[in-house]
Amino acid sequence: MVMVNYYPTYILNPLVEQNPFQSVLPKNTDLPDYNTFTNLLPKPTWEAHESAIDCYWKTWEIAFRNLRLPTLENGFVSPYIDTAFNGNLFLWDSAFILMFARYGRQAFNFQQTLDNFYAKQHPDGFICREIRETDGKDCFLRFDPPATGPEVITWVEWEYYRNFGDLDRLAKVFPALLAYHQWFRRYRTWQDGTYWACGWACGMDNQPRLSLPARQKQGGFLPLNEWWDNDHMVWIDTCFQAVLTARLLIDMAHQLGRSGDVPDLEEEVTHLERVINGSLWDDAQGFYFDRRADGKLSDVKTIGAYWALLSGIVPSNNLAKFIAHLQDPQEFNRSHRVPSLSADHPEYHPQGNYWCGGVWAPTNYMILRGLTQSGYHALAREIGVNHHSNVVKVFEQTGTLWENYAPDVIEPGNIARGDFVGWSGLPSVAVLFEYVFGLKPDVPNGKLTWDVNLLEAHGVKQYPFGKEGLLDMQCAARSAMTEKPAIQVQTNIPLNLEILWNGGSETIHLV
Repeated sequence: MVMVNYYPTYILNPLVEQNPFQSVLPKNTDLPDYNTFTNLLPKPTWEAHESAIDCYWKTWEIAFRNLRLPTLENGFVSPYIDTAFNGNLFLWDSAFILMFARYGRQAFNFQQTLDNFYAKQHPDGFICREIRETDGKDCFLRFDPPATGPEVITWVEWEYYRNFGDLDRLAKVFPALLAYHQWFRRYRTWQDGTYWACGWACGMDNQPRLSLPARQKQGGFLPLNEWWDNDHMVWIDTCFQAVLTARLLIDMAHQLGRSGDVPDLEEEVTHLERVINGSLWDDAQGFYFDRRADGKLSDVKTIGAYWALLSGIVPSNNLAKFIAHLQDPQEFNRSHRVPSLSADHPEYHPQGNYWCGGVWAPTNYMILRGLTQSGYHALAREIGVNHHSNVVKVFEQTGTLWENYAPDVIEPGNIARGDFVGWSGLPSVAVLFEYVFGLKPDVPNGKLTWDVNLLEAHGVKQYPFGKEGLLDMQCAARSAMTEKPAIQVQTNIPLNLEILWNGGSETIHLV
């Protein structure tokens, strides 16, 4: 075995010195027992939908089995929820797990899972996408194409702040997040400021996004591999995630009084908005595409394009035709919405074949939130209800949740792990609360919106709102969608409850 000593090539980022997670000792604590854990969780009810409630509780049962403590060997600093994949902690999996697990904050501090990534941040801001839980080592060298990404943890921390108003945590994570984005911008961009990735780095391993010649052997060169080759392309999802991250870092800096740390981010957003809409948008097709090395646009309609909605850079005159693809049965409007690859692509697979059509909880949740942000509330609810309903149907068949789902039949994906919680807790928890029940919290502004679209009686006990808030909420059964909902709420903190229904609205100040 040859031992190699690498030259130190770090360009030190002073923001990393402000990262407090690198100087803390592991938390000496115990994991909650199962009864305590479940007693502290939100408790939904939904008349005549017992399977949905059973699926909800199965999610938490599996999640509880995946709670872990740091060890001396791995050097982690906080208890965490395991990714439930291969014994490694994955960055983007963890990010989306936390998007539903935040509802269990009273039972376990799931958000501290990310502390273990911040504790492993490199001196130049790099954070590896996959870390071994045995010894805490990175699974990639930092300049490997699949070494990191997607850049979504800033969004996750911002969502946590919006749900819990935890300004102290925002202040702690901000330096690490800004340094991470600066690393991305330094090492993952082309000359025009656009970003690149590869299959593993974008999280969608086997999507056929590389140019066909690159995927075939050419002369003496081996074909490129979708997992870890970038094909010298501009990757649309990575560009949109960079815009989203930059905008949220600006918002964080404003909240923290650190706007002086981000003067360049406004410029980056403006520049990327101009380049993306000028060179990655195909007006004839009404869609965003990767740009090939020869300057031509790809013809692959990937679900990754819909990060555009969350990034907020789609011009208003393009929004309707871009979103129309989600409603087209020949593209993304399949039996189980939304497939990861458009159904009109020759490599689309009706049973999923992983990212060649599989329906995935994280990308679905991204689409739902993007549609909501863009004002397409009815379509967001339609897709959310479809996704939740189909996940529950598969749960009825199999008794568990799956890594991904088939788009054209109501089954698990043909390449999918069972008991995957994992990010597949998103539909049974977050989508249930936010898009089936219609509950949208805004803790910094002291407001909860309840968009009531069900006729059956439903509600939630111990619904978390902020650090200390707990609400018991119940909506009575109705005979028509236009009937004003009869709602009862008990709360231990004051807040404004906005109630919406078909044809009316009312805002109540709760004390």
